[in-house]
Amino acid sequence: MSVAMVTGASRGLGRALAGELAADGWDLVLGARGAAALEEAAAELEGRGVRVVAVAGDVSSAAHRAALVAAARGLGGLDLLVNNAGVLGAEPLVPLAVHPLDGLREAFEVNVVGPLGLVQEGLELLRASAAGAVLNISSDAAVVPYATWGAYGATKAAGDLMWGVLAVEEPGLRVWWADPGSMRTRMMAAAEPGEDLSGLATPREVAPVLLRLVREARASGRYTAEALAAEAGLGAGTGLGAGAGR
Repeated sequence: MSVAMVTGASRGLGRALAGELAADGWDLVLGARGAAALEEAAAELEGRGVRVVAVAGDVSSAAHRAALVAAARGLGGLDLLVNNAGVLGAEPLVPLAVHPLDGLREAFEVNVVGPLGLVQEGLELLRASAAGAVLNISSDAAVVPYATWGAYGATKAAGDLMWGVLAVEEPGLRVWWADPGSMRTRMMAAAEPGEDLSGLATPREVAPVLLRLVREARASGRYTAEALAAEAGLGAGTGLGAGAGR
């Protein structure tokens, strides 16, 4: 049975992606900071008949990354790594002129350094898989200069370039960096308090669209949920086509 690792899996898009993978029969290693919410997610997914190991911790910690990969090894290997965990750097978001530098450092540690460290830690297992793949969650803020999104967007832009290089250096793996678009999540609400999120897609709507990359074994590259949904004739009645994403 295939094994997937999902970071930031206790809520939002990470939890939705884990749910879709469980429905497809994947065994799972789940990571997130919040132990209680993570255990709740793991218990729900175990009820679907797959093996689930929950490892609470921060992806910026080398010890946590090692524990995640050890858990995957215990399940038999690692076929898919989903780098979903992320932080904004400031809540709510603020202009670069007043952005806390400590928040910027944390965002780079969690959004860039941690995911690369996890790839490095799990690379032996990914290379050994017949279909090793890495799915990295990007953002429209990586390519569009939205006011107040500069610091967070910088981390995603760095990630996009990094994953492009990884795809070149590891041609035996499939490496995707995918923009899910703006979603109705706690993170989006924290970024821009007071904004009306009711027209945005939910993580449960976005997750199956992004997992087309896995299910169809798409070539390495950058993708957007909006474009993937349009290919499949989706979007009507959801927020998948609703404006620019961040």
